[in-house]
Amino acid sequence: MSTIQDLLKEKILIIDGAMGTMIQRHKLSEEDYRGERFKNWPSDVKGNNDLLSITQPEIITNIHLQYLEAGADIIETNTFSAQVISMADYGMEDLSYELNVASAQCAKNAVKEFYLKYPNAEKDNPKFVAGAIGPTNRTLSLSPDVNNPGYRAVTFDQVMEAYYTQVKGLVDGGVDIILIETIFDTLNAKAAIFATKKYFEDCKVALPIMISGTITDASGRTLSGQTLEAFYYSIEHCNPISVGFNCALGATQMRPHIEELSALATCAVSAYPNAGLPNAFGEYDEQPHQTGHIIADWAKEGFVNIVGGCCGTTPDHIKCIADQPLVLRPETNFVNVGERTNVTGSKKFSRLIQEEKYDEALSVARQQVESGAQILDVNMDDAMLDGVYAMTTFINLVQAEPDIAKIPIMLDSSKFEIIEAGLKCIQGKCVVNSISMKEGEAKFIQQAKICRMYGAAVIVMAFDEQGQADTKDRKVEICHRAYKILTEQVGFKPEDIIFDPNIFAVATGLEEHNNYGVDFIEATREIKRLMPLTKVSGGVSNLSFSFRGNEHVREAMHSVFLYHAIKAGMDMGIVNAGQLAVYDEIEPALKQLCEDVILNRNNDNNEATEALIQFAETVKAKGKVQIKDESWRLESVEKRLTHSLVNGITDYIEQDTEEARLKFDRPIEVIEGPLMDGMNVVGDLFGSGKMFLPQVVKSARVMKRSVAYLQPFIEAGKIEESSAGKVLLATVKGDVHDIGKNIVGVVLACNGYEIIDLGVMVPANKILDEAVRLNVDVIGLSGLITPSLDEMVHIAHEMKRRNLNFPLLIGGATTSRMHTAVKIAENYNHGVIHVLDASRAVSIVSDLLNENKTPLLTKITNEYAQLRDDFLNRKTIKNYLSIEKARANKFQIDENFQIPKPNVLGNKTILNYDLKEISNYIDWTPFFITWEMHGKFPAILQDVIVGKEATKLYNDANALLQKIVDGKWLQANAVFSLFEVEKKSDDEINVVNKNITLNFLRQQIQKAEGQPNLSLADFVFDRQPTTDNRQQFMGAFAVTIKGIEEHIKMFEEQHDDYNKIMLQALADRLAEAFTELVHEKVRKEYWGYAKDESISMEDLIKEKYTGIRPA
Repeated sequence: MSTIQDLLKEKILIIDGAMGTMIQRHKLSEEDYRGERFKNWPSDVKGNNDLLSITQPEIITNIHLQYLEAGADIIETNTFSAQVISMADYGMEDLSYELNVASAQCAKNAVKEFYLKYPNAEKDNPKFVAGAIGPTNRTLSLSPDVNNPGYRAVTFDQVMEAYYTQVKGLVDGGVDIILIETIFDTLNAKAAIFATKKYFEDCKVALPIMISGTITDASGRTLSGQTLEAFYYSIEHCNPISVGFNCALGATQMRPHIEELSALATCAVSAYPNAGLPNAFGEYDEQPHQTGHIIADWAKEGFVNIVGGCCGTTPDHIKCIADQPLVLRPETNFVNVGERTNVTGSKKFSRLIQEEKYDEALSVARQQVESGAQILDVNMDDAMLDGVYAMTTFINLVQAEPDIAKIPIMLDSSKFEIIEAGLKCIQGKCVVNSISMKEGEAKFIQQAKICRMYGAAVIVMAFDEQGQADTKDRKVEICHRAYKILTEQVGFKPEDIIFDPNIFAVATGLEEHNNYGVDFIEATREIKRLMPLTKVSGGVSNLSFSFRGNEHVREAMHSVFLYHAIKAGMDMGIVNAGQLAVYDEIEPALKQLCEDVILNRNNDNNEATEALIQFAETVKAKGKVQIKDESWRLESVEKRLTHSLVNGITDYIEQDTEEARLKFDRPIEVIEGPLMDGMNVVGDLFGSGKMFLPQVVKSARVMKRSVAYLQPFIEAGKIEESSAGKVLLATVKGDVHDIGKNIVGVVLACNGYEIIDLGVMVPANKILDEAVRLNVDVIGLSGLITPSLDEMVHIAHEMKRRNLNFPLLIGGATTSRMHTAVKIAENYNHGVIHVLDASRAVSIVSDLLNENKTPLLTKITNEYAQLRDDFLNRKTIKNYLSIEKARANKFQIDENFQIPKPNVLGNKTILNYDLKEISNYIDWTPFFITWEMHGKFPAILQDVIVGKEATKLYNDANALLQKIVDGKWLQANAVFSLFEVEKKSDDEINVVNKNITLNFLRQQIQKAEGQPNLSLADFVFDRQPTTDNRQQFMGAFAVTIKGIEEHIKMFEEQHDDYNKIMLQALADRLAEAFTELVHEKVRKEYWGYAKDESISMEDLIKEKYTGIRPA
């Protein structure tokens, strides 16, 4: 039978589609998942799809067989979550090995059945089983605790060991390939690769490895923030047969990333996308023939070698792909390595690490990056330090800082255990500094193998059993010997080998040291000739050790040395990136003296050395001061205003506005001229994604302050400010959320529109009456909660009834293009447009106010008509039960359950709760969504595109939050009640000793067999008062954050929209956080049914606790 490697040279292979989608078609019950073996398992197991390989093997085998029949060449085992960490959610950690064996056997059995049915297939069309290894439900690169970015919920070793067990089970079950897939955190993938390679080495086996990552957004990054290129180079060390992407995106959205990867990868490229993107109703719309045609285009372009499907795809999709005619078809500049994050080379850094002031130590790293370091050298070798702890803590913190983590890390230590601690913390490709043969070849090979397992490049010192090489010949001899060992015995690629041929101090006064500079330069030249794909590095500061304390001379020596070493082939150097003189700007006399010393010229009897020493005594060390760049202040006033607007600088705005006012004939011309020109630049940058919403709001603050300064002059001249048009905005009746509306208002105002903001909870009549009275050009409706959608439908209906003709914009978190088309646009025929975010609002309003707006409205009308048709065509008929039948299928509560009595009964009021404690419960992800920055916190802080601005926004938010807490700006109040209840009827509950009946709705839709039609009343059981005296209880609570109004007014008076919106967003987050806190206190203290609960903040946000907190 041909190997998969052979077949990849001949044709494009097909991998199967979604397992979960196919399992869902079976509508399995909890009992089905449990089977006979697990019928008494203490926790629910429904949803544990991997378990079905044990309890329902026939179903899993049949799904595999369907994909084989559809044309799949590779089928994946049902083991996406079958490792110890994920199985812990079901208490099934001990089943990991068995699950993987059983799943592998299900797939192998399907292949056997296929071969029995098609006897020639084994020879002519062989099938392969890939052991699927998912990413786990933990991340090694990010902290789950927002208050402790250095914390990790799981260690590299724990993840690696979990994967090791999984790989063992898969191999024992008979898989042909190991597939590490859906990678959102490359450090997790590196743990999986490490475990796989370790198992192969331990058991003397070798299987092909496939790698498949997950791109989470259109910019081409993984969830943990890596670019496509960084991801590829981080995992290529495992020599996979293929690298590709799956999940998260549909084929259309995945195309540019597959195209980029195909140009980069030296192995096969795989792609198995979702069946498009989920629509507004959470369904996958992409039909099999559509997927097939898109992937056929990839093949035609030569992008892919393995194709298939992920979420939402079925055997029909795979058949359409298989039916398509799929046919086949390092240079870098010198790298500065920042050396100041080294406890042996920086007193400041050493002191900060010794005192465990890690946050301050990060500033040293940040300064190195800002000064131009392209790799960061981190060294924790100090006798007074726990080097492993210090390295782990600092690297974890570095990984949480996107402006530092964007460059590679060089792990520098003489102790290999410290280096390995660092390797376990870095998801990208890093450099180990260093390994050598000073303890012999065996130790050198052992350490090199470990480095390669982690995917690291290595610096190899010119150091062997005889000592450090100090001459050219010894340097070349040792490096060449190491090269042959690494490439021929360990399997390193030459590109991952960096030689350090030792830079020693010159000008020491000892003649035998005079040629050290020349020896390094000439050794470098010879190393690059003999081993051209390798790199050469060195610790440059060693060269000038004789002149420590005289930075002026040292900087000149370093620059002169690098000038000549780089010409000889030196690729990188460890040097303080902020302290390098420009070669051509070194004073000629000093440059000449440095060259004489470094190149050992005119140095008989140390003459050159003595000359340089004498020169050094005549100069004082020249420090360098970071100077704030104020050169823009020399530009014209128009350019200065634009600079202030783009950069959000208010320091000079009144001064510059006054200068502009005196320059122009009328104050209004300042607004219509340079200010609007500046805001147009802001708008262009925002529209193209080069500025982000927080920056735009800061620009608006500058604009408002300038306009406020001009306002008295405008009024004095009785000249009205011109406007691009009037836009009326309102949050609809029943809804108090207005942050999004305010942001849209700010962005539109920045673009010259007059904004009439009616606020929140605005009835339809007021909205329409004001629109008519003020003769506005556009009406914009906003809403966050679901009932707002119905109110928007009502307003559209009223506009039609009144024969109005204002264009209507729809926006807010719960709104969607589909709902707008199906529900709202049908009720009004003068233009209803769904606006996705603030950046789209400007162009839409501009087009609507264009005299020739008919083409836009016609286009929108046609698109929405098509959406309505699509919705109606695919709408399934829902069967509803009578209320009697629904009640007969109610949830059956365990009547033996013992209900704990609350510690507190009745109403309890909580006033003025500590805001600082509440802030610890904030879920920051929705905060960033408010600012139209989409991404999970804290990963968003490392995002390649928005990470820098997200970090600024986060810092600004915490600064304002501190003011709110310290100044007691807001007050947190809550009330809750715990009360005794009893069942009155199937859908009714009475409050004991109160004349109150609570009425609850019941689900009436036809459910799958075994699924109840729920009502909240089901959770109170029937009892006979004469024989059953058990008490039952319910609870309810409400919270509020009050006192925001006076501070909002203050910011409005200061024309500070940025802090106004920031305050609203923080108050919203505090209210949500307070609900989590109160609910937790009820569970653990006031009711006390979960008094021993101990869960992480991540699990708290995910509501992984007993009870529910509906919102």
